[in-house]
Amino acid sequence: MTEFGVVMEPVPRCSAQMSTLIEQMGFDIVLCVDTQNLSADPYGQLSLIANATSTLKMGTGVTHPVTREAAVTASAMASLQEESGGRAICGIGRGDSSAAHIGKKQATTEELRNYVMRVQSYFRGEAIDVGTMQSPIRWIDPEVITPVPIDIACTGPKTIAMACDVAERVTFAVGSATERVSWAMQTASDRIGETGRSRDDFKIGAYVNLICDPDEKAAISMARMLAGLVAHFTAMKDAPTEHLPEQLKPITKKLQSEYDMKNHSSEAGEHLNLIDDAFIDWFSIAGPPQKCIDRLGELIDLGLDYVYLLGGSPVPEPRDARLRAMVDQTEIFAKEVLPSFK
Repeated sequence: MTEFGVVMEPVPRCSAQMSTLIEQMGFDIVLCVDTQNLSADPYGQLSLIANATSTLKMGTGVTHPVTREAAVTASAMASLQEESGGRAICGIGRGDSSAAHIGKKQATTEELRNYVMRVQSYFRGEAIDVGTMQSPIRWIDPEVITPVPIDIACTGPKTIAMACDVAERVTFAVGSATERVSWAMQTASDRIGETGRSRDDFKIGAYVNLICDPDEKAAISMARMLAGLVAHFTAMKDAPTEHLPEQLKPITKKLQSEYDMKNHSSEAGEHLNLIDDAFIDWFSIAGPPQKCIDRLGELIDLGLDYVYLLGGSPVPEPRDARLRAMVDQTEIFAKEVLPSFK
């Protein structure tokens, strides 16, 4: 059965309460973003979520190698794993806004691979060679604390291939157009064929931009910010573009030079003027329940094991009101769409 998760901003004095509602709605997973200049730290909120819920899995969506040493991430995740009774997920990617807002570059695919393998070694209770010494995390005992599954967010072909080599969960961040997810799935399948790794060894899912609302125009409007944000992932410096469909290439070219990183994940982003309704309708799933059922069903039929919803909020500020409104909006999906897949 396909698992469903919700990505949300970690908001002190709000995250835990919202997570209980998400669990009651029937979702399986909640992920908190890790971008220190734009939102609160995720790990404290995730620990509160662990204690406020009983079945919900939880993790980062996503952390990355730039702002945290591998030992720091491994220690934090193992702590969450122990606190939650084995429900933690380590969502990780190359890095974007959290690196950019402190003047650093995102990790390369190779750097991400090496980082992931170090974190996995720590989870297994192994010592890491750090050049001048061996570095174990002495308190992590894999017999007591089950290693946390690594969930790699990937957009380009190289990162998808790498994730298929080393991750326990491979999550596409390519938008919600069927053509895009189909391409990503084929890229993953090709890599599996090359390496011979068993498909049973890991799961494959996707971040899906989805706003369910009876008012299609309102849904498309709420989807605009996240459509621009996820499309931006294809527009990283030196990212390959030859594999992109024609609907995405013009937007990608513009976002490479015109993305408003200062207003990343904000409705105030100047780049949002580049995102028209037709592109949002193709790149996202936005509209009434039956439209969401039909479009989401196409993606799940491609073989996705899980889906992480990137939803929208009708309330832009303040943070707690924005999060509460996002969860309220998600309830439409939970009542009208989720039963078709559960």
